[in-house]
Amino acid sequence: METEMNDHLPNVQPELLDLPSLERLEPKDPSTHKPRILLLYGSTRERSFSRLMVQEAARLLEEFGAETRIFDPSGLPLPDDAPDSHEKVLELRELMQWSEGQVWCSPERHGSMSAVFKAQIDWVPLAMGAVRPTQGKTLAVLQVCGGSQSFNVVNQLRVLGRWMRMFTIPNQSSVPKAFLEFDDAGRMKPSSFYDRLVDVMEELIKFTLLLRDRQDYLVDRYSERKESAEELSKRVNLRSI
Repeated sequence: METEMNDHLPNVQPELLDLPSLERLEPKDPSTHKPRILLLYGSTRERSFSRLMVQEAARLLEEFGAETRIFDPSGLPLPDDAPDSHEKVLELRELMQWSEGQVWCSPERHGSMSAVFKAQIDWVPLAMGAVRPTQGKTLAVLQVCGGSQSFNVVNQLRVLGRWMRMFTIPNQSSVPKAFLEFDDAGRMKPSSFYDRLVDVMEELIKFTLLLRDRQDYLVDRYSERKESAEELSKRVNLRSI
């Protein structure tokens, strides 16, 4: 079999090739705790519609059985403008590792996500020692607009989620003229936009329950197994010198 593979796929190392199977997708010890969802928003204004949006999302997620935490970006320094030991940086990174799924919501500023939101992601490294704090986690993306409906931010958040190696769910929400969609108490008014938010949060919980015990297997890559094997071989060879 290995000889045949070498003839057919000469660039592949057969011993490192994993044949996907349904059996490997079955978790050995399924989690029973509530799905842990972290919510991030992108404005520090007193009346921040991205904050009101994630607060509404958190209420829905808790109704669906999740445990939620919302990170307050106020006081978070600009990326690289403070040491990693800054209390807000540590808080954010701890929440990233704690979470099994995330909700990202940003206002649109000059056709893009806000600097407040991007700074939060820029403080999160792709790897913290041997741990990748966002890899394999689920993600739902939302945006609030000051004017007509736009999808610039949710599209950018999808790209950012892919860069952070997350599973972004298919559904999303973009709320135009957000100032018209929330009442004086900060609650979202009944509308098709609210119904879409319910859809997105319901879908996020389903995907989180589906994927959270399968993350390690789903993100296990041939290229990384190959790199690890090569590094191990180098270490063994060095010891034998």
